[in-house]
Amino acid sequence: MSATPERASQSPEITLVSPSPPHRTSGDGRQLPSIPNSMPYSAGSQTGSKGSNQGLNNRGSNGYGPFFQEYSLMAEYNLMQQQKIPGVYVMPCAKTPLVWSGLIFIRQGLYQGGALRFSLSIPDNYPDGDCPTLVFEFPVFHPLVHPVTGELDVKRAFPRWRRNVNHLWQVILYAKKVFYKMDTTSPSNPEAAVLYDQEPNMFKDRLAESLKSSNDRLYQPPDLDDPYALRFSPWNEAVHPDTKRQMMQSSQVNIIHGSFERKQSNDAGSANPSDLGLSWMEPGQTRIFVRDESGNI
Repeated sequence: MSATPERASQSPEITLVSPSPPHRTSGDGRQLPSIPNSMPYSAGSQTGSKGSNQGLNNRGSNGYGPFFQEYSLMAEYNLMQQQKIPGVYVMPCAKTPLVWSGLIFIRQGLYQGGALRFSLSIPDNYPDGDCPTLVFEFPVFHPLVHPVTGELDVKRAFPRWRRNVNHLWQVILYAKKVFYKMDTTSPSNPEAAVLYDQEPNMFKDRLAESLKSSNDRLYQPPDLDDPYALRFSPWNEAVHPDTKRQMMQSSQVNIIHGSFERKQSNDAGSANPSDLGLSWMEPGQTRIFVRDESGNI
């Protein structure tokens, strides 16, 4: 229902200026509209003087207001979920969407058996800022991981962050791939690079110590003070058996001639455990699927 002229005159004096169409030059070409307001966004900018439209039009130095930025980050997280990167679990923090916490399971290669907890820090002016920063909670022994800070050399793969071209899931995928394909050029950890190239046996010994220390820290509270951060607890007979049974009953998977055949349960609301972000491995095992003596997974 439209407002009457009398009611409309009682509303606050807010001037809304509709954007004018782009100016056309005398030639065949067309001139693009001006870029968004480049003044920094602030919560108090919307409480300016009467008749000023500066606060309403101000969308931040990157062309994104806080709501647009949060929507963009939600879209990025949705993209990452669609990738279904094996062995990777990520969760945005409860306090800010600009920090994600995660865990990478390494199931093959030199780093097999490693469980590496990390945090992904996204610049404040995302998506127009610099490349995100990925830091492992424990500095695993790797040529591209700083031995003190645990920061991964992400700029090696993303020297310049390109909006709408580079995505956050690509950074996380890169963090996983560096443990399968080694690169020792311009290392962040020169000692690890030299040992990998010249003393492979000594490198494996240092690596084994590093992975053991990293895995031992999993039962400790995470460094990131966030309720959504991934936490581990020892096996509890009062809790974990029932959780495992619920995971396995949600979808039955049989191995037939090397391929997987899924049998949906009678529960219409059930789903594949991997689609729910759940997985199961026997203690001490690093294989993706583990069967017991009866042949069940």
